[in-house]
Amino acid sequence: MLPTPFGEFHAHAFETSGGYVYIALIAGRVRDAERVLARVHSECLTGDAFGSLRCDCGIQLRTSLRRIAAEGRGVLVYATGHEGRGIGIVNKLKAYVEQDGGSDTVDANLHLGLPVDSRRYDDAAAVLKSLGVRSIRLITNNPSKVEALAEHGVDVAAVEPLPIASHTRNLTYLSTKRDRLGHANPLGGRLDEVPTVPADVSDLLGPMSPHAERPFVVVKYAQSLDGRIATATGDSKWISSEEERAVAHALRARCDAIMVGVGTVLADDPQLTVRMVAGASPIRVILDSTLRIPADAKVLNDDGATLVVTTERSSRDKRDLVESKGAGVRVATRCGDGVDLASALALLRDMGVNSVLVEGGAKVITSLLREGFVDRVVVSVAPKLLGSGTEGVGDLGTRSVAEGLVLTDRSVHVVGDDVLVAGTVGDTAGASDAGVEETAV
Repeated sequence: MLPTPFGEFHAHAFETSGGYVYIALIAGRVRDAERVLARVHSECLTGDAFGSLRCDCGIQLRTSLRRIAAEGRGVLVYATGHEGRGIGIVNKLKAYVEQDGGSDTVDANLHLGLPVDSRRYDDAAAVLKSLGVRSIRLITNNPSKVEALAEHGVDVAAVEPLPIASHTRNLTYLSTKRDRLGHANPLGGRLDEVPTVPADVSDLLGPMSPHAERPFVVVKYAQSLDGRIATATGDSKWISSEEERAVAHALRARCDAIMVGVGTVLADDPQLTVRMVAGASPIRVILDSTLRIPADAKVLNDDGATLVVTTERSSRDKRDLVESKGAGVRVATRCGDGVDLASALALLRDMGVNSVLVEGGAKVITSLLREGFVDRVVVSVAPKLLGSGTEGVGDLGTRSVAEGLVLTDRSVHVVGDDVLVAGTVGDTAGASDAGVEETAV
């Protein structure tokens, strides 16, 4: 027995004639069964074990196990020797170098004198036959895998696609699999569709290019028709519809990091993870100038990655406490009573963070807009009137309508009960200081 976070599986090992060992993870009874939910998963050390964002392999592995466990019957065959579509881990890393130079995943292999795809599925078919599976519903986006298994005697009764919420770092990879390798729907569905699959949020975000001194910054918030992100009592659950929240999670999955002020953590205790779609949860960044974050905050008590950006105003004891919870702590420049935003963003850029989704609170969002640090805004407007409450954006220092921010390259979509408006931000006027007050961070 192999207990996992997704459920309990029976693990079977099969040694192939080529010296590889395949692992089959089985839920329920599959011998002599028809239409068994199945996944033949090609080994991917970088994606499966290390969570690489260059591919979608690790997410597909975990999502397949979750689906099989939820159904109560199925099998996942883990095919070793398939690393890098059969070229091996060293050559795959060499192919990454080619991709960093501008090649896509197909041309990278060809430039190295390697086959585009040298995987064989005869051993995987033999495993399924040995388990006594009569026919399968295959979880895959790859038509070549379907054909190869059928050629080796596997009855593929149906194909169940496995789209994931894409990331900026694997968009080209997924597009190439679709356009050059014929994979089905790897980027997700339309924004206005019922979210049975992750939404493709490309239209909302546009091109996401980091700056030399800071990441690409996207501000996202949900508000009522009268511009409130919370009621007068601070309640904000839920202003938007479930369909809109699924799109919001797809936006999270697209970015390297998600950032909020400590005020949001104190008020809502959010998880800031990707839960409503199949995707990778971003690094959680908390702006907290004096480390007021509670030790029992959700962002400090799960297996996700959390970074708390503070200032020299925080004590060594508090930093040690946060670090003891497995979170990272970085000290940024102080600005007034808060964290200097330019310093915090530069710190993230130096760490390799290329894109940041900012979800709150209102003072963090306002300060970023006021200082011209926001590249893209995504606002969800719900058909509700709340009256008094917390406004989404505060004082930007504008004295006339003509001085207001104008969104260009706009995108408008109806999602569930809500209207999503996105646009690229122009320059702002009336800038003051580049910090956020202590009430926000």
